[in-house]
Amino acid sequence: MAKTIALIVLVLFSQAHYGQCGDRYQNEIFSSISISTVNYSDVYSDNAHMMDIYTADSDTFTNRPVIIFQHGGSYYSGSKESLECVEVCNYFAKRGYVAISMNYRLVSLSNLANFLSSNTLQYEEVLKATADMKGAIRYMRKDATNGNNFGINPNSIFVGGFSSGAITAIHTAYIDNISDLPTTPINAQIIANNLGGIEGDVGNIGYSSAVNGIINFAGGIHLLQWIDSNDEPIFSAQGTNDLTVNFNCGPGLNIPNVLELCGLAKIHPICDSLGINNQSLIFNNTDHLWSQNQFNQALDQSNSFLYPLLPCNNISSFKDIYKKRVLLKTINLLGQEASPKNNEPLFYIYNDGSVEKIIYIK
Repeated sequence: MAKTIALIVLVLFSQAHYGQCGDRYQNEIFSSISISTVNYSDVYSDNAHMMDIYTADSDTFTNRPVIIFQHGGSYYSGSKESLECVEVCNYFAKRGYVAISMNYRLVSLSNLANFLSSNTLQYEEVLKATADMKGAIRYMRKDATNGNNFGINPNSIFVGGFSSGAITAIHTAYIDNISDLPTTPINAQIIANNLGGIEGDVGNIGYSSAVNGIINFAGGIHLLQWIDSNDEPIFSAQGTNDLTVNFNCGPGLNIPNVLELCGLAKIHPICDSLGINNQSLIFNNTDHLWSQNQFNQALDQSNSFLYPLLPCNNISSFKDIYKKRVLLKTINLLGQEASPKNNEPLFYIYNDGSVEKIIYIK
């Protein structure tokens, strides 16, 4: 089968623009970490709205990127002290990030049977967890404008999680408007409005809940149509045999009455087609539970994915680079305007001064 390959060279962004963060954020440069525990809501004062903020003890930087991470547990178990959260937060804090592990509202065990059989309750729980994550994001931006006690860059906030926590992170980033939510067979728009609208009911009003990227460990999305070309970069890691959050698409927990979730195998081809910056790590013949080696590999690769997105590298998103440019003309080697032909190099000239050299090989 014939295949077309595009070879692209960006002249504007030389290697001098890449790697300006140096070792910071790439490698472990701190050994001692402190944890501060705060209530991230100005509406609720309960354990469900507490979060642990990990920072390096000897770090003097005051403009650090943030990672907010949610634990797994199928929305009815787990906590900010869960092992995966502690490992993630220590990993990134030792590299210079401000790393956060947050609690969020969970289904009570006494209501678990109803939760597993009711799509309405499932929607409500996911939207509550999403509201909590948005509230935590806004809390950090609110703090940044009121003394910046944790030394963050409010324009560099990433979200992530494992399993249900990753589901929350994806929905936090990719549900853009309340109109995105379905009205049939479940009126999720009414559920969201009862929880304070798309931004939720956690407070810290007046601050943005926007994020700069997603770390998705074994999570998925309910509706693939929520992904659009303006969405944030995403890194995903998942096992091909995962049925708890289906690697393709299937009911959550592999229980027929639970809402469908679509995993890595469906999310990333859509991201590719829409030009969303993305990277995936696939564990063949692995289910929802990973080995320690696999978890470490996911940490390292997610870190490498985030690194070029950091402000100190002057690139917030490869998607943004393309979005801001307007093509002026296409010329051949002789400087003449030309249309694409197989095996002929062309130069695409943009309004920002950048040039792409593209060769289509069939």
